[in-house]
Amino acid sequence: MAGKKAAATLPRKVYEPELLRLQTELVKLQEWVRAEGARVVIVFEGRDAAGKGGTIKRVAEHLNPRVARIAALPKPTERQRTQWYFQRYVEQLPAAGEIVLFDRSWYNRAGVEHVMGFCTKEEHQLFLRQCPIFERMLIEAGILLRKYWFSVSDAVQQERFRQRLDDPTRRWKLSPMDLESITRWEAYSRAKDEMLVHTDISEAPWYVVESDDKRRARLNMIAHLLSTVPYHEVPPPVLELPHRPPSTGYVRPPRDLQTYVPDHAAGL
Repeated sequence: MAGKKAAATLPRKVYEPELLRLQTELVKLQEWVRAEGARVVIVFEGRDAAGKGGTIKRVAEHLNPRVARIAALPKPTERQRTQWYFQRYVEQLPAAGEIVLFDRSWYNRAGVEHVMGFCTKEEHQLFLRQCPIFERMLIEAGILLRKYWFSVSDAVQQERFRQRLDDPTRRWKLSPMDLESITRWEAYSRAKDEMLVHTDISEAPWYVVESDDKRRARLNMIAHLLSTVPYHEVPPPVLELPHRPPSTGYVRPPRDLQTYVPDHAAGL
């Protein structure tokens, strides 16, 4: 993707109202999932700094964490390394009425593990054979599976890495592994191409999100997700605020008996 012209940034005045509208629809989707007992899995994959995390944050921002949760697994333990590869991901799958957002997923084996030599060639080839079978099993079990690949150009990735390096609030997002990906750009490209050949199946296709402009990527991904799920608005229960009963004589203890947080804001 070298030399690709960067996408124009969507104006905030266009982005923010549409994001809020889509997030409102996501709440409707959530209530439908809960009412219908549906199970939804959304896989977010792509290169480092491709915008996956920011999109996941916007998807989950207004959702009930008891319904929609993020699965971002650390590297496997020694015990997990001896399990069937998909086993620790199966443990994260949703029950009825739940949505799981995978911030990276079982596709680690097709990407970073393969490129960085963290798995053998035989393990990689076994994954490519088993993955479509595994995903067909999920779908046959009634799980709604959506897979998104966030595509970022080399120039934009480099700039995002530089911004993280200079920003103390985002420095934690940058790891030696991220920097290593710069020197292995073509290796990751070949790994991604091979992954798509084997796992872009009709039952669970890959959807590519152009993500040089994060705002466009977020809107495009959420709008597409909503278009692929046959949800409908579930009428909320009718609620009314009760009248506050009159006092029965309760007296609050003196304030000096409790320890209060200092008023930091008063000194601003």
